[in-house]
Amino acid sequence: MKLFSTRKPRGYHRVSIYTDETRDRLQKLVDNVKREQGETPVCDENYDTDKFRGTFINYTPRTQRHKENGSKLGWPIIIVIVFGLLILWRFLLTGIR
Repeated sequence: MKLFSTRKPRGYHRVSIYTDETRDRLQKLVDNVKREQGETPVCDENYDTDKFRGTFINYTPRTQRHKENGSKLGWPIIIVIVFGLLILWRFLLTGIR
């Protein structure tokens, strides 16, 4: 009876028109086989991470300003906090009257 049966929805099959997944998968397999056979080095020996250290700071204005100016409110805040902790410690030792 067609009256009481529900129709199943059509399945979704996404086809990407911009990438070819099978070609990418095949290229990964070829690269892995070449690496296992020793034709391609595992890592590039000319790659040096030290030459990139600190380059991010050169391209962001906020970090450049922070590096040049430093923290201006740091010492006064630390002095106030230490003074407040000393007062709190005094009241805890002597008791609040």
